[in-house]
Amino acid sequence: MKTLGMCIVAGLGLSACATGMGGMATGNTNQNNNSANVVTQYPVETALLNIYTKQRSEKLVATVGGQSVAADIQITPKGSMRFNNKMVQGAEVSTINTVNQQITDQSVAINYFTLNPLVFHGFTDSTGEYSSANQTTSIPKMATIGDSNQLITENVYADSSMRQKTATYKQDWSLTQDTNNTARLCIETSGNLLLTSDAAGTSSECYKINAKGDVLSSKVTLTQPSKNGATKLMTFISQ
Repeated sequence: MKTLGMCIVAGLGLSACATGMGGMATGNTNQNNNSANVVTQYPVETALLNIYTKQRSEKLVATVGGQSVAADIQITPKGSMRFNNKMVQGAEVSTINTVNQQITDQSVAINYFTLNPLVFHGFTDSTGEYSSANQTTSIPKMATIGDSNQLITENVYADSSMRQKTATYKQDWSLTQDTNNTARLCIETSGNLLLTSDAAGTSSECYKINAKGDVLSSKVTLTQPSKNGATKLMTFISQ
C-alpha cells in the first residue's frame, strides 16, 4: 500500500538531518477523566477506508534542515479497475512536494483494494513501480484501545513485469488512546524502502480519529539511522 510517508520520501528524497516539528494536534485535552465517558472502541476498517480510499485532501508540513517542506496530497476514488488479473477498486494518491514553496516533485500512485472485507492488494505509481501485497490477517470492523496487528507484507517491483524486485516491507497497525473520545490509529512501515540512500529507515503515520472513524488530524514521522549511530527524525503534521 502506498502510504503518505512513502509518497513524501519518494518526492523529496529526504536524506539530510532534519528538525522535526511539534506533534499531532490533539485539540482540548483538558477533559473530565471519568472513565465512564472514555470511548475505548473505534471502527478501524472505516478509518482506513477514510484515510486511503475516500475523497479527501491534506497538506502535511515540516521543517527539514532549516527549510520549509510541504506535501499536498489528494485522494481520489477511481472505481472498479483490473489489477493483477482481478477486479478491484482503486484510489489515486496525488502528491505535490514543495520546498520553500517551490515545487520539487509531483507523483501519482493508485492503491488497489477490495471491500467486504477490506483487503489491500498493492499499488502502481507514475515511476512504473508495481507492488503485490499479501494481507494475512483481517482488518477488524471494531478494535479496542491497545489492539494491534500486522496489516500487510508487500513486495515492490521495478515494473509490472515483476522481474526485478526492489523492496519488501511490512506494515502494522495499532490503536492507542488520544483523548477521552478520540484515538490514534498508527500505520508503521518497516522501512523507508523508496529512500535509496538509506533503506533501513522506518515510517509511522498516526491519524487522530473519532468514534465514527473520521480523520481529524495526521502526523507522519520518518526515522533514519545515520552513519554516526544517531537517529534522524522528520515529522510532518497536517495543516
